[in-house]
Amino acid sequence: MGELSNCSQCNGLFVKTTKDICPNCVKEEEKAFRTVYDFLKIRMNRQATIVEIVEATGVEERLIIKFVKEQRLRPSQFPNLTYPCQRCGSEINEGNLCSDCSKELATDLKNQDVYNDLAKRKAEEEKRKANTYYSIKRQN
Repeated sequence: MGELSNCSQCNGLFVKTTKDICPNCVKEEEKAFRTVYDFLKIRMNRQATIVEIVEATGVEERLIIKFVKEQRLRPSQFPNLTYPCQRCGSEINEGNLCSDCSKELATDLKNQDVYNDLAKRKAEEEKRKANTYYSIKRQN
């Protein structure tokens, strides 16, 4: 069962099921997709970049990027459809991060795990030392 929600594009009220936009905005998006796809179907336009598509069709760049991310427009068919990496801004055609940023984040996560393990061992060692009793031998 859907819930009552506001459309993220037009702020209109609608019953949200699977999409976060209202049916009218979905129709507008589909019309924009059809415009972009019809433009790209022409052989000489298949090498077009997102900027060139925006200029030729008037469709917003964010929508074209959304179509590429949803894989409705595939880079295998249209090789120049790239968008910026969310971290560094280099051009990519799938996912949210480029391979360099992905590797760097993976390395950082691995290093953080090592650091957490060392901190945990140190805390356990401190706890073990705190529970140890020492006797002092006094000389008279």
